[in-house]
Amino acid sequence: MSYVEVSGAKVPIRMWADPATVEGGAMQQLQNVATLPWIKGLAVMPDVHYGKGATVGSVIAMHGAVCPAAVGVDIGCGMSAVKTSLTANDLPGDLSRLRSKIEQAIPVGRGMHDSPVDPGRLHGFPTSGWDDFWGRFDGVADAVKFRQERATKQMGTLGSGNHFVEFCLDTDDRVWLMLHSGSRNIGKELAEYHIGQAQKLPHNQGLVDRDLAVFIADTPQMAAYRNDLFWAQEYAKYNRAIMMGIFQDVVRREFKKAGVTFDAVISCHHNYVSEERYDGMDLLVTRKGAIRAGSGDFGIIPGSMGTGSYIVKGLGNEKSFNSASHGAGRRMSRNAAKRRFTVRDLEDQTRGVECRKDSGVVDEIPAAYKPIEQVIDQQRDLVEVVAKLKQVICVKG
Repeated sequence: MSYVEVSGAKVPIRMWADPATVEGGAMQQLQNVATLPWIKGLAVMPDVHYGKGATVGSVIAMHGAVCPAAVGVDIGCGMSAVKTSLTANDLPGDLSRLRSKIEQAIPVGRGMHDSPVDPGRLHGFPTSGWDDFWGRFDGVADAVKFRQERATKQMGTLGSGNHFVEFCLDTDDRVWLMLHSGSRNIGKELAEYHIGQAQKLPHNQGLVDRDLAVFIADTPQMAAYRNDLFWAQEYAKYNRAIMMGIFQDVVRREFKKAGVTFDAVISCHHNYVSEERYDGMDLLVTRKGAIRAGSGDFGIIPGSMGTGSYIVKGLGNEKSFNSASHGAGRRMSRNAAKRRFTVRDLEDQTRGVECRKDSGVVDEIPAAYKPIEQVIDQQRDLVEVVAKLKQVICVKG
């Protein structure tokens, strides 16, 4: 489908979702965003749903301003995937050992490494810039300085919620490795600190929603936020890169006889801010639950833990600010999913996938998400499909 335009106070709301199917609270949030004095454009992805201040699945383009709550608390959250030389014929009949090896190597939930990962020990990991990155930690907000040890030990860990590590097969039976994670606790601490700082500023006192508080250009608060924001986005990118390196090392050991090789890793943020230029104007583009889909950009759009995912290539549609959806998107809250579904339902909906099948992940049941095929179909003018993947192992946080 192409987009539907809905009237907004300052800008039209371009929707790659059917407005009639979007929950009322989410539509109100979109209308609220469209009232911001600094807004220059708003694009809505087909996986849109209610979030904090701004919906998940929205692309907000502003001139001289940025809203920290619209970035989200998991700054830099995103995806990485890589195609391997393995095929389905290389896999054992019982995948439980492989899943166990992945879980042993990559801490999940609130877990962390016993000591910081040395990226130099990871096969082919690009270490240039690593020392400079950590050196810049001295410049982030004082409020999080005491978290440095934890941040170093959480580098290369999964986290919880909808974060995952997967072993997938494409339609040609080639094996792909895929994972989803962000900036861990340090990103959350930075986000919450700056959201609180923004809400205190005088220019934000008359906003329709205090969670839409912004920093504006050429102020000390904006400078401080941008510094911490871009550092956290880099943390998230390194976090995924180290996890992927660990994941690849597990696969090399487990399939030693196959002499496995890997293509170039595809990586993309889907909770972040980017400086981009449209119609001759420099804008701060916030993608909250959206990926960049400029012409030729590779991206990853995952479904739920039982339905598969898509590798895509952007078509460069400027009406969406060169963006596409970040996943299937929830169609019910975590609490609603827990009330509605049982462990038996989870077992039925994840049949054929080696994964947790217990009450701790019922909120991640496939039926709690929108159908991924429908989400892909609604953005055919934003991306083209490169590969369709189906997970055979899913490690959840």
